[in-house]
Amino acid sequence: MELRQLITFRTVAATLNFSRAAEALNYVPSNVTMQIKALEDELDVRLFDRLGKQLVLTHAGERFLTQIQSVLEKLDEARTVVHDNEVLSGTLTISANEVICAYRLPAVFQRFRSQHPGVRLIFRSVPNLELKQALFEGTADVVFMLDEPIRSSGLKVEPLVEENFRLFAAPDHPLAKRTVLRLDDFHGEVFLTNEKGCPYRTMFDRSFEKEGIDSITYLEFQSAEAIKQCAISGIGIAFLPEIVVEAEVERGALVALPWQIPDLHVYTQMSWHKDKWLSPIMLSFIEAAREVLHIPTAPL
Repeated sequence: MELRQLITFRTVAATLNFSRAAEALNYVPSNVTMQIKALEDELDVRLFDRLGKQLVLTHAGERFLTQIQSVLEKLDEARTVVHDNEVLSGTLTISANEVICAYRLPAVFQRFRSQHPGVRLIFRSVPNLELKQALFEGTADVVFMLDEPIRSSGLKVEPLVEENFRLFAAPDHPLAKRTVLRLDDFHGEVFLTNEKGCPYRTMFDRSFEKEGIDSITYLEFQSAEAIKQCAISGIGIAFLPEIVVEAEVERGALVALPWQIPDLHVYTQMSWHKDKWLSPIMLSFIEAAREVLHIPTAPL
């Protein structure tokens, strides 16, 4: 078993794609495939399942990843100690949901890459419900979550930006011209939201239930972009964070309805495992995120 095989396995586990892993490692894809096959042959177990075009970790692969993470982190730490005065290099795996990936992280990635071009950034778009697990399983170094303030005994969580959620509709929607809305005005309307289980969908349902409305017509989506486009088309009222629709509101394709959703406090939050060694790469990335999102430096 070679060190490069373990690094390759960790990278494939993070990207779940041989081609992206090869690009991150500066290998040709056939080299990555060969290393994973050699590792599976030596362990006499399958580490990945190929489900059509989708690559997933097997249970054995998940257990193996958990065991080698600490080994590779110790090696990274040792390498950093030896080269502590040199330019940072290595790999950092970041995960977030679709909204944060599209509207918050590009500027963070740009800042970090300009400061540390030798670091390989691997990004995985992960649903909100799976982000904490990615930290516990070691498939991500840092994750960004969109949720109410999170408290966890196993994670370090740092709120970065409070995200304002509003109701948005096309300018020709019957409610778009109103300056004041009452609960009765929403009867018979279609709300465009994320699927049940999404944290802010849960908060949306809770806020309307408190107001005594429990029979709402929904169209549910996995994508914020799909919600936005359907609202522009006049299909219904979108429930989205303001950052997602800033451009559309500015050009008049959508308007914010005059309705404040009570007790809705959602933040973009940065998190990492409390027991994970904070390498210089991780520390630099965390600081870049704080700088870009205008958050003062906080003690780790």
